[in-house]
Amino acid sequence: MTSAQVDKGPENTSGTTEEGYERGLGSRQVQMIAIGGAIGVGLFLNAGANIAKAGPSLILMYALAGVIIFFIMRALGELLLYRPVSGSFAEYSREFLGPFFGYFTGWTYWLMWVVTGMAELTAAAIYVHYWWPGIPQWVTALVFLVVLFTANLISVKLFGEIEFWASMIKVTALIGMIVIGLGVLTFGFSNAGDTAAVSNLWAFDGFFPHGIGSSLMTLQGVMFAYLAVELVGVTAGESEDPEKTLPKAINTLPWRIALFYVGALTVILCVVKWTEFSEGVSPFVKAFAMIGIPAGAGIVNFVVLTAALSSCNSGMYSTGRMLRNLADSGEAPAVFSKLSSTKTPALGITVSVLFMGIGVVLNYVVPEKAFGYVTSVAVGAGIWTWLMILVSHVLYRRAVEAGRLPASSFPAPGGSVGSWIAIVFLLFVTGLIAKDSESRISLYVLGVWAVALGIGWVALKSRNPQIAERREPEFEKVG
Repeated sequence: MTSAQVDKGPENTSGTTEEGYERGLGSRQVQMIAIGGAIGVGLFLNAGANIAKAGPSLILMYALAGVIIFFIMRALGELLLYRPVSGSFAEYSREFLGPFFGYFTGWTYWLMWVVTGMAELTAAAIYVHYWWPGIPQWVTALVFLVVLFTANLISVKLFGEIEFWASMIKVTALIGMIVIGLGVLTFGFSNAGDTAAVSNLWAFDGFFPHGIGSSLMTLQGVMFAYLAVELVGVTAGESEDPEKTLPKAINTLPWRIALFYVGALTVILCVVKWTEFSEGVSPFVKAFAMIGIPAGAGIVNFVVLTAALSSCNSGMYSTGRMLRNLADSGEAPAVFSKLSSTKTPALGITVSVLFMGIGVVLNYVVPEKAFGYVTSVAVGAGIWTWLMILVSHVLYRRAVEAGRLPASSFPAPGGSVGSWIAIVFLLFVTGLIAKDSESRISLYVLGVWAVALGIGWVALKSRNPQIAERREPEFEKVG
């Protein structure tokens, strides 16, 4: 940190900061959490529906969105190295835009992860249905919810280990898929060998089979695939050495996107023509089934199940931390600020899991529509979070240039230019959501959410007028 950033307080003998969290996430865990955040259900399951809508041009949509995500993450990285705190998005909104925006962003990020958790539970239940079609989706979703909840209550180190190995499985499997796909293309083995060819990218009605407009409409689904890459910001308060681990995690993002999204989809769409894919079926499972490798589809189904559970696990982690940040700022009940004996925000996690349980109910009532409903709401909440990161970054850069704040040790390339480009892009995607009759429901839900939060803010101010006053940021000792 810079010399202008002061120590918030010495560490206590238990190895925790004064904030109370244990810095139990090592470098390898933060790296794999960052990698795992870029590989989730949005790629493994939702890509099937998007391929049907956009054809091979979906590859370009993932690449375009990936560039924007990198701009967002570099903006976040600069803020994190200026002041690494748990609950960073709400904290930066609170500092640079005012207390109301911190309150709104914190609660909206909490909502994003609650509904994302619902989506992941739904996806996990769909994957289990592949092996045991007789088990109702809601039963599987409930079992997974309870297991992950228990793991999150134990310790942050256990959370980190689960994410490390889950990400390792996802990464290894994706690399294996790419290698096998390249082998099919090069040597022509397997049942798909006779039809596998690079020309599959344009041979069936062209690269944009349904037109550019239809391809652009998939951007909202593509952005859902990238939700969770910002999770590395939530880990800042519990990373052993954020000054080293965070920049490394963020700087590796471009090759992760190029390999795991653009690379994997390109290989799959070369091996299997895009017309074979449909909604509700993982393109990876479908591709391996068509290649004909014994047990290949089952193995891939296990991998995508791991991805879903990993993301839900991350959701439980982040929601508990965000509720505690809100409680510390007086924007949520004070009881959420308490930590358990294992240094986890147990009550916040518990309440969040209870709300995720709504996903179990949706799987009981409307199992065929549950995934679509919750993902659209998650995208809307995620876009708000990303916009707050970008706007906070623009305002931070202005403050640094004016000499009011110390410069970060990890500045975004090009200053705030990338942030402005990303802001325009996210507003464009919001317009696409408004145009789509199926996903438009998310804007209605978020509209109701905004009204509810507005009423809550008025009530908070009436009880405690000081909550609306700007406060000087506190700088933690790191490293």
